[in-house]
Amino acid sequence: MAGVNEWIAREYFETLGYLVCQPRKYTVPGRHKKASEEIDLVVHNAAIGEQQIPGHIVWSSADLKNVSRAIVGVRGWHTERFYASTFEQTPEILRFVEPDSIAFASKILGSDSMAKILCLPRLPASGELEDKIIDVLKEKGIDGVITFRTMLSELIAGVETHRNYEKSDLLQVIRLLKNYDFLKDSQLELFERKKRKS
Repeated sequence: MAGVNEWIAREYFETLGYLVCQPRKYTVPGRHKKASEEIDLVVHNAAIGEQQIPGHIVWSSADLKNVSRAIVGVRGWHTERFYASTFEQTPEILRFVEPDSIAFASKILGSDSMAKILCLPRLPASGELEDKIIDVLKEKGIDGVITFRTMLSELIAGVETHRNYEKSDLLQVIRLLKNYDFLKDSQLELFERKKRKS
């Protein structure tokens, strides 16, 4: 499943104009990962001049307009709930922001200035629990959290049914689902559409 999660994140950043590097394309069984193996994606958008990291931690696609360089950790626990203790008791989840990992990414990006982004399924609905998790993530060095809902919404909105996305299986699947009315643009849900004849 980790491969699918990274695939979604990769397509999302590419859709926003980022060049995406996946430093590790293999799994690490039976030993601790090295620093270079902790980062899921390294992203760079050369069209963005000055790096400006937003002051808040939960990001939308619009918040990335001034983020030119970043390292990304993708954690896709789509069926599990998580709490602040998840990040405290399982430190490997956030090892991609440790100094050795940052040093490795700096060599790829040619700069020490980079955002640290964590992609998560969702944050808790409870305000108090969400605040606690955000505090822990900030303390551990995370600059921004992007949810899978944000990423998938951006991808779905950007796919056009009359185009053939044969170079991307994910975008092609989204196109087919939209073409056969399994997915709808969120703006069109306000109006009922006539059902298509099969």
